[in-house]
Amino acid sequence: MKNKERYQVTIYCPECGERFILRGSKAGTGSIETGFKQCICNNRENFHISSHRLG
Repeated sequence: MKNKERYQVTIYCPECGERFILRGSKAGTGSIETGFKQCICNNRENFHISSHRLG
């Protein structure tokens, strides 16, 4: 069984200043999926996102 590559994803909301640190894996489309949908301030589109591969 092949292990999925895991990533640590940091999502920053410039509207309210909230920061989220999540774990995700690569989806079939090549993007990293975390399940994150929206910030606590109801922002759904304007984010600063960075990620790096976990060990």
